[in-house]
Amino acid sequence: MYFMIPTLEVIILTVMLSYLLKFFWGTRAMDAVFGVLAFLLLFLVATWLHFPVLEKIMLNVANVAVLAIFIIFQPELRLALSKIRLKGKKYREIQEFDTFLDTLSNSVYRLADKQIGALIVLENQDSFESYTSSAVKISSHFSSELLESLFMTTTPLHDGAVVIRGLSIVAAGAILPLAQETSGLSKTMGTRHRAALGASQKTDALIIVISEETGKVSIARDGIMTRGIKIDRFRGIVRSIFTPPDSEKRFRFWDFGKQPEAP
Repeated sequence: MYFMIPTLEVIILTVMLSYLLKFFWGTRAMDAVFGVLAFLLLFLVATWLHFPVLEKIMLNVANVAVLAIFIIFQPELRLALSKIRLKGKKYREIQEFDTFLDTLSNSVYRLADKQIGALIVLENQDSFESYTSSAVKISSHFSSELLESLFMTTTPLHDGAVVIRGLSIVAAGAILPLAQETSGLSKTMGTRHRAALGASQKTDALIIVISEETGKVSIARDGIMTRGIKIDRFRGIVRSIFTPPDSEKRFRFWDFGKQPEAP
């Protein structure tokens, strides 16, 4: 038991030193960290060699130096601490979005390969509550199995739209408003395309359409329909719209404002 205590102390000190360097690496306070480490090394040498006068002087200096370091480097300390705290959270949120985007892309193009018609809404800032009030509420975490099963022709919900909010599927079988007569409305567009275009004229959502006749993937946004999109461009469009420009903002892609460019 007594042999474990020094080992535990060494482990704790190692972890503390590792996090200390991680916090302050690349900041102006890093010079102070090296100075403190050098001071501690000198203090250990003085204690080991039994220099009582030098040890007492260093203890008195340390009491003043600690307060001086916190006062002088207060901005750097606060910045380093906040940056490290947000970095882990931000990284996890970006990883979640990347996983969601890959899963969504693969599901969309699997449906397209099978020429299964689909209408998928990625909600942005504008709420879709008015369109989902009469739809079937689901409130389930997004998964490729659930999304693809909802559009199978044997299910009663395959003709409506699936609404995705954040990383969750919130409704299925939603009825969207059809587009009004505009120059962007082609006579070859079916009901799904007209509904996607109509909803994009009234909200800032990004709406994905899979043609049952051709298997082509289209995206509607801001009243503009882009047709025949390949998977790489699909990922790029979704990422450009739902990735936050400010890295300090919370990564909730349904909260972000619209980009000025149309897809």
